[in-house]
Amino acid sequence: MRSLRLVLLVGMSLALSANKSGAAPPSPDEAEQAIHRAVSFFRANAGVEGGYVFRVKSDLSAREGEVPVGATTAWIQPPGTPAVGAAFLDAYLLTEDPILLEAARETADALIRGQLLSGGWTEQIEFALEDRERYAYRVDGHSSAGRLRNRTTFDDNKSQSCLQFLMRLDSELNQEDKRLHECVTYAQDAFLAAQYPNGAWPQQFSEPPNPQEFPVLQASYPEDWPRDYPREKYTSYYTLNDNTISDCIETMLLAYELYSDKRFLDSAIRGGEFLLLAQMPDPQPGWAQQYNAEMHPVWARKFEPAAITGGESQGAMKTLIRLAEQTGETRFLEPIPRAVSYYRSSELEGGQLARFYELRTNRPLYFTKTYEVTYSADDLPTHYGFIVSSGLDGIERDLKRARERIAEGKLRSIAPVIKTPKLSPSLEKSAQKVVDALDERGAWTDDGWIESRLFIRNLKVLAEYIAATKS
Repeated sequence: MRSLRLVLLVGMSLALSANKSGAAPPSPDEAEQAIHRAVSFFRANAGVEGGYVFRVKSDLSAREGEVPVGATTAWIQPPGTPAVGAAFLDAYLLTEDPILLEAARETADALIRGQLLSGGWTEQIEFALEDRERYAYRVDGHSSAGRLRNRTTFDDNKSQSCLQFLMRLDSELNQEDKRLHECVTYAQDAFLAAQYPNGAWPQQFSEPPNPQEFPVLQASYPEDWPRDYPREKYTSYYTLNDNTISDCIETMLLAYELYSDKRFLDSAIRGGEFLLLAQMPDPQPGWAQQYNAEMHPVWARKFEPAAITGGESQGAMKTLIRLAEQTGETRFLEPIPRAVSYYRSSELEGGQLARFYELRTNRPLYFTKTYEVTYSADDLPTHYGFIVSSGLDGIERDLKRARERIAEGKLRSIAPVIKTPKLSPSLEKSAQKVVDALDERGAWTDDGWIESRLFIRNLKVLAEYIAATKS
């Protein structure tokens, strides 16, 4: 009787919504069928052995990550493989549909097969045997890397997003999948080993650093810096670029929350301590994109000079706030007011920030299309953001809330909270739109492409809709 009453109530709710909108939203069964069709098509046609790329041509004739790839290659950087896996897991937690858990486990298996001997992941995973022979994949039985490709990368949230998804799935499965759990613990140990004595992480690594080569120092200005690109290898630098260290800190906080191992909390705190060390002294109390072992701002790529950054500095401040909220340690909040004040004084016309500010002079730095350093924004390359939006208002609000929460003894969780949303006309409308957009094959397409980002977004809508109708 209770089940029948629930069905009747849901039916009445949907009918009322239909009267308001003029068109009935999909039934829970229709939404579930849409998920099954979409997931089945996406796994079979956009995926390769559980791995994914950024997008696949609608006629399946081409596949792309950051670059075009073949039929047996998967891409790591979100919205590639780990992002799709996390979407499957999130949808499963909302709906408890076993098809979604099966898909998440298949993606985890792809990542297990792509894990390097160094402990993390590089840009892609190769599944063809002749291509795998070039990489030091851990599961392929290599006892040493030798001349094989074995560089773990933290750039663009690659290895961090892999480990975060795998840890969440490992936790959901109660650590009972031995192969998965072994992959997770191996990666966790590698992340810890790759951390520098000062708490930073490099952009890439193949082996742990020698502590004697990396003293713990406060950031400072170099006597001078080259205006011409020095073409130096930068992968070992302490890297804030693309929020590399922030993503590592969040990964360690999630590891601590899921596994209660104090090594991970200590690692996250040390990462925060690096951000304290990396704040530059006056007159520019911000952060650089990358630092060398002397803790001087240095060049990375040919369009990333030694400078103070208006971009990644905002990410550093947000990370310090989250770290304070999750540990209760207010020392992580201390650098933020003077940094905000400095960046307020450095805003461009229109309230934006320059990506780069010249050391000491604080003049905005730009590049010409031929990659020459200039003070003019008239001839910028188009592939990179040399002018960034300012989120200082939000940072100040978050700082105020963090102080209040800590004073009240309220600490925040880092783990994603999957909440069942309330059924609303907007959710119903979104669900109907997503169902209607599914083509006869079970694909969502956009301008001739099957986009992983679109798949992830639409899967989330349908999973939330199903959960809301059943709550």
